[in-house]
Amino acid sequence: MIEPSLALYGDAFERVDRHLEELLAATGVRYCLLVDRKGFVLSHKEALWAPRPPALDSVATLVASNAAATAALANMLGERTFSEQTHQGENGTLYVESVGDSALLTLIFDGSVPLGRVKVHTKKTIGQLAAILKELQDAPPIQLGEDFSHGATALLDDLFG
Repeated sequence: MIEPSLALYGDAFERVDRHLEELLAATGVRYCLLVDRKGFVLSHKEALWAPRPPALDSVATLVASNAAATAALANMLGERTFSEQTHQGENGTLYVESVGDSALLTLIFDGSVPLGRVKVHTKKTIGQLAAILKELQDAPPIQLGEDFSHGATALLDDLFG
């Protein structure tokens, strides 16, 4: 089974969530998603006024797949990477920017939001998110001791008999 490449929890999750909320407020976009490169939603925010969101898991999977294809194109053209992607339609825009090598910040918005405003505010947020994700990658893995194992076994025995 494929699992997310990052485990976002506790204080790190709260900080990421706060930065996404600030980005949402500063730009006026409908949805902000932090997606890992495997296509898992790590965190997301949506504007209160936004219509029902698309299936975010599907958006995340397609964004990650598109980023992988774009990376292959960049490589073919002698570039290390293309750090951002913009897809503009008649009624909406999808803007994706790399957060280091591990994640993609995805914003979905309509024509009333200037792309320049989105790019300016996203650059600031990218730096903040990258620092948080680097902390997570540098953190030692959580070690669950034997006490945890015994306690969990006892709880399960009590629960299931």
